[in-house]
Amino acid sequence: MHYELNQVVELKKPHPCGSRTWLIVRTGIDFGLKCEGCGHRVLIPRKNFERAVKRVVGPDATSLPS
Repeated sequence: MHYELNQVVELKKPHPCGSRTWLIVRTGIDFGLKCEGCGHRVLIPRKNFERAVKRVVGPDATSLPS
């Protein structure tokens, strides 16, 4: 699967804040993600990221249902 900057993805496990959606802020060998719930940023290896993704929610946070 091809992932791009500013895509919102849903991960299988929730963040401790309760949110499952993350904004992609960096791509490459590692992925930079920003939690849509609390704004926490993490950097994870591509292999772990690809296993953790459940689905692509949208191109950006504005596409999420309120």
